[in-house]
Order: sequence, then structure tokens, then C-alpha cells
Amino acid sequence: MKLVRYGPPGGEKPGLLAADDSLRDLSGEIEDLSGLALSPAELARLHALDPSSLPRVSGDPRFGPPVGSVGKCIGVGLNYADHAAEAGMAAPDEPILFMKANTALCGPNDDLTLPPGSQKTDWEVELAVVIGTLTRRVSEAKALDCVAGYAVMNDLSERSYQLEGTGQWLKGKSCDGFAPLGPWLVTADEVPDPQRLRLWTKVNDEIMQDGSTATMIFPVGFLVSYISRFMTLMPGDVIATGTPPGVGMGRKPQVFLKKADVVEVGVEGLGAQRQQVIA
Repeated sequence: MKLVRYGPPGGEKPGLLAADDSLRDLSGEIEDLSGLALSPAELARLHALDPSSLPRVSGDPRFGPPVGSVGKCIGVGLNYADHAAEAGMAAPDEPILFMKANTALCGPNDDLTLPPGSQKTDWEVELAVVIGTLTRRVSEAKALDCVAGYAVMNDLSERSYQLEGTGQWLKGKSCDGFAPLGPWLVTADEVPDPQRLRLWTKVNDEIMQDGSTATMIFPVGFLVSYISRFMTLMPGDVIATGTPPGVGMGRKPQVFLKKADVVEVGVEGLGAQRQQVIA
């Protein structure tokens, strides 16, 4: 099942994509795709609906992030050994965690506004995991049972904010619009193995990243279990699981985003997103 939120920023409605790719309105069934609406019971109820019985949405509305009222957006750093190498950093012995402000979340095709003074804004395609049940100290064996679904995220990063000066990852990861999510949330039942997905990035039609979740250092189940040791994960929390090599910081010479660039990122089976860079 592919679940979406559509409409203007702050006024998104829940919807789903039917098998014929028509957009159907879910606002008569749930208030939003958030919280308990992402629980296994509620997702099973939505799955049982006949999409043809739901109102068809006309036109070509904007898609917002497919999860509303996100409480936490947790990033995992250097989770691909070849990305760590291109960044000149050692592969970690245990996951590196950081937070992205939930105000960084935006729609998958919204324009990307460079933050003031930005010189080193970079791209990072990532598999995003959306939690569906309250999760605390879950075992790795049961961790995937806590996942509502998966989505594409571009974990945008301003490298000078992240690594220079005081060098705080939070600052470099949390600018407005730095977490485009979507286009849709694909429920976990349609992703039997999250460790077998291709990820890619194009900048101005040139392939920059082309990797696979198979090369993650720490797989999804381990990450959910590990993070739940340190904090309670709530329905709707988002985990960005790391990026493969090919970021702008790792290129020789380095390449960063500038006005008028177009960034496209995608994950196999989860769709693709596109950002136009504006000043």
C-alpha cells in the first residue's frame, strides 16, 4: 500500500495510490497519516478498503511528507563503509546517531532554498524507516515488526555548518527543507527485504550516487533495535539510515549545490523525488 499526504503545506490530507495510480482521498477514514493511524491494526483496516470506493482526487496536487506530526527524525551517520572512506572517516564500530529537526521535513518535490551563507549544501539519498508502534528496547529479531513502512529521504547537509567551526551535525542537517520525504510511504508488507534496495542520486541529470542497501554496515533491524535502547520510538518517528558513496563532499574536486541545480533521488520500489535549488 502506498500512502500519501497531498495538498498545500500545512493543509495536507491523507490519501492512497490505487493500483491504477489514481489518487484516492482517505480523509473520511483517518484524520492524518500520523500516530495511531500508522499502527498495524489501522494499516490493516486501510489495506482492506476498496480504493474504488474512496473519493478520487482530481488534478495534480502537491505531495507533502507522507507522515504527519513527526516527533523525531533520527539520522544514522557513516552507515556505508565506502561513504565513510570518501568522507575521510573510519567506519564506525557502532551506529553514529544524530537528530534532524522535524521542521526540516518537507514534500518530496518542494523547492530547496539554500540557507543564508550556504556554500557547501550537499545531497544524500537515504532509505527512511517509519515507526508504527511504540518501540522500547526491542530485540533485533522483532525490530522490523515495529516498522510501519519505508520512504525516500534526501538527507541534505550543509557541510560547513556540520563539520567546520564548532562542527555540530545538528546544525548542518536541520535547515528548513533539508529533509524531503516521500513521495509516498510504502507499507512494510510491500518491502520484504529492506536490505536489497537500490538507491540513486542525479544532479542536473548526472548520476552521482548509485548504491544498494545491501552494503549498509548496520542493517535496518539492528538500527531500530539499537536506537530503541537509548530512546523510546513513537509511531511516526522517522529514521534516516545512511547514504552510499557519491556525495558532493567526496568528489574530487568537491561539488556542492547552487542556484538552479536540480536534484533527483530515488529508492527502488519507493519512488523518486525532485528538488529545484533556489537562492
